[in-house]
Amino acid sequence: MDIGFIGLGKMGFPMARRLIEAGHHLIVFDTRKEVVEQLAARGAEAGTSPRDVADRAETVMASLPSLQASLEVATGAGGVIEGKRVKRFVDLSTVGSQMAVRIHDLLAKRNIVQIDSPVSGGVAGAEKGTLAVMVSGPRGEFETVKRALEVIGKVFFIGEKPGAGQTMKLANNFLSATAMVATSEAVVMGVKSGLDPKVMIDVINAGSGMNTASRDKFPRSVLPRSFDFGFATGLMVKDVRLALEEMKSLGLSMEVAEAVGRLWEVVIRDEGAESDFTAAIKPVEKAAGVVVGGKAGGIAAK
Repeated sequence: MDIGFIGLGKMGFPMARRLIEAGHHLIVFDTRKEVVEQLAARGAEAGTSPRDVADRAETVMASLPSLQASLEVATGAGGVIEGKRVKRFVDLSTVGSQMAVRIHDLLAKRNIVQIDSPVSGGVAGAEKGTLAVMVSGPRGEFETVKRALEVIGKVFFIGEKPGAGQTMKLANNFLSATAMVATSEAVVMGVKSGLDPKVMIDVINAGSGMNTASRDKFPRSVLPRSFDFGFATGLMVKDVRLALEEMKSLGLSMEVAEAVGRLWEVVIRDEGAESDFTAAIKPVEKAAGVVVGGKAGGIAAK
């Protein structure tokens, strides 16, 4: 099918590339000409603006880094909303349910259907086509794009309520964020007392404490101290803040979430928004006076 694709960043580029490789015809746009040219070399057509993309495709997908970017691309001047051909806007970004509803309502005035479709699985999942794709929107429109979405990952239909996919994504990423900082604190505790962090991770992964951080992030990016898992601290903090907003809007008690949120605010303050989110362990290490992993094994204090 003809697909417009806007936003060719760390996640968007591999998703767009996989769609091209699967035989879909893409019209792509990004503010960086070099990434557009790379996909054009693979058979895509280059678009000149979100509106131009929406003039040339009935289905427009977007993978964007912020709420404001999604809002402007979808509904701003020169945006998808002004396209002559577009019928549906598939937002692969994480914007939270309130923004998703806002975009949905604005697009509906132009008879454009919003399909909320945030993804989880990081850059590795985007490269391999193994993302979790959480979709909400009209069932019939979902069926129209389902086969294309299956190219980028395992597709889950969350429901027809606008923003439902976003709520699912925030629940997922809150748990991922919690696992990262909780595992950091647990391992730093062990290292401070003299335990070998590699042995700790092996034991945790064989026991009831196993989680995505201990299973994936620590062996690959924390213990070798490469901090290169592929997801920015700024994006994780954005998702945690959105989850807290969602919980507050529902009137929920959120003692754990608030504690996790405070920890991530320290991480972004100390490590910066562009750092890899596995660097979340660094402020915990600093406070404890230890280093986890590396050539020394991480069992010596600083």
